[in-house]
Amino acid sequence: MKKQLTYIVLLLLAASCAQPIQNDQFKGKVKRKAVYVASKVPGRIVQLNVEEGDIVKSGDTLAVIDLPEAEAKLDQALGAVKAAKAQYQMAFNGATKEQLDQVDAAYTAAEEQYRFAEKSYQRIKEMYEDSLISAQKYDEVKTKYLMAKAKYDGTSAKKKEVISGVRNEKQRMALGQLERAKGALKEVNVALSERYIIAPKAMRISSISLQEGELALPGYNIFSGYADQSTFFRFVLDESDVLKYKNNELVEVATAFGNQEKFKGRVVSIQEEMSFATRKSMNPNYEMDQSLYVLKMIPVDKKKADQLLTNTTLVMSKK
Repeated sequence: MKKQLTYIVLLLLAASCAQPIQNDQFKGKVKRKAVYVASKVPGRIVQLNVEEGDIVKSGDTLAVIDLPEAEAKLDQALGAVKAAKAQYQMAFNGATKEQLDQVDAAYTAAEEQYRFAEKSYQRIKEMYEDSLISAQKYDEVKTKYLMAKAKYDGTSAKKKEVISGVRNEKQRMALGQLERAKGALKEVNVALSERYIIAPKAMRISSISLQEGELALPGYNIFSGYADQSTFFRFVLDESDVLKYKNNELVEVATAFGNQEKFKGRVVSIQEEMSFATRKSMNPNYEMDQSLYVLKMIPVDKKKADQLLTNTTLVMSKK
């Protein structure tokens, strides 16, 4: 019996020593805008330039990724551009003197062969008509004549084409091939630029998920942190209390622990909390259900507020 009384007394003393519940204050948190930096292309991290806790500026290089496949494609694209440029220049400049000499020589040889074959065919034709030679011999000479004529016609057309220049269609085709090669080169350069992971804005690095030598996949967040000067105060109030606050109103808040430093914040938004966040009464006959709202405030002195730790508890006196 005495032990039970002693236990009850100790419980009462503990309850009396506990910190009293403050029903005249709202509790909130210090929040910041989160920033996540991911890789756009796959590759292994070969260089990390920052550590957790570092403050970086917009445009700073956070890490470098190795892209051997893109480097190989760069060589291919450069070669394709050189070849396309040569074809484009040849299409507009026309044939060189050496090419003209080659075509002219081929045309002269084909013409002589054709003239000789034509004379031979005429002689053989007369002999065949007089039944002096066989049909087999006549057909062989006629075939050689037709082949010489076809070769002569082909070299003659080639010579005319070289002298008159390249057709407009081929010039446009050469230009299209050059533009396509340049586009492929640009694509490779864009991929190579993605090897550098750049900070999108001024931020403080809070965590690094990969280290040097590890594989980064596209879309995987490697760095996470908080944007610089993005501190705001967040309080969740029920419907009956939030109606007492208006947008652009100045409100005073304080830290819940330590020296309870005070800050002034300006209300910038009052938004409804998620639909499931509703205070419901156990007995609807006594209390009406209330929705919850998020009261967001921007500190007046942003530099001072940036010194607060993220998720620090704040208190605000009720109206």
